[in-house]
Amino acid sequence: MKIYRPVSLILCIVFAVVGLLFLCATDRVLIFFNILSSPLGMLPSPVWDLGYYPLLAGGYMYLVTLLAFFMYRHPENRSFPLLLAHGKLATSILSLALFIFHEQYLIYIANFIIDGIIGVVVMLFFLNMKKKKT
Repeated sequence: MKIYRPVSLILCIVFAVVGLLFLCATDRVLIFFNILSSPLGMLPSPVWDLGYYPLLAGGYMYLVTLLAFFMYRHPENRSFPLLLAHGKLATSILSLALFIFHEQYLIYIANFIIDGIIGVVVMLFFLNMKKKKT
């Protein structure tokens, strides 16, 4: 598992940057996805009246950044990848549900794919750690 620590550090940095984007430039993130949506024949998502979305997204990204950092600093601890995997898989599944039952926004399906991939990779790390412990 030589890639565990480097991947954890990369995730930590990416999560921190994305968290800052969600918190400080929420409208720009949505505008970017809306620009991509039209050529794909998808509805643009609303950009106005974001309410407390930036607060929740920023807080969630802080938490996953912290979990990835703890994975990097304490690679022997199996709790951190398990929690990160569950968080990412939960947001992936919720994004898919919103895409199916709410609106077919590109940002929903993109988050389903991205968080799903991250969640599966981190869960594989966790399962690999578990196998080595027994």
